[in-house]
Amino acid sequence: MVSPADLGKLKLDDFDPHLDAVFEMTSPVGTVPLKLARTERYGQAIREGGAFSLLFVAPAGPSLPQAIYPVRHPALGTMEIFLVPVGPMSGGNGYHAVFT
Repeated sequence: MVSPADLGKLKLDDFDPHLDAVFEMTSPVGTVPLKLARTERYGQAIREGGAFSLLFVAPAGPSLPQAIYPVRHPALGTMEIFLVPVGPMSGGNGYHAVFT
């Protein structure tokens, strides 16, 4: 079992190899699969490695509200990520996370 991830230490380079991989989000309605659809570097930040964002796509259906959700990946562990719904996208509902 992979231990919880330290969000302060994760960098964009940790997520890039997992583009198109499925992460699991735990929500009040159950486990929701999230496909990592896009990563984007934002430049300098207080955090080591700079600021970046992740765009996930969940299956089509009702959108969940913005909130902090536990998100699991077999290699990265469990992360408590603040996800913001960005609306319908090709293939489902988009959720955006920004790391600064």
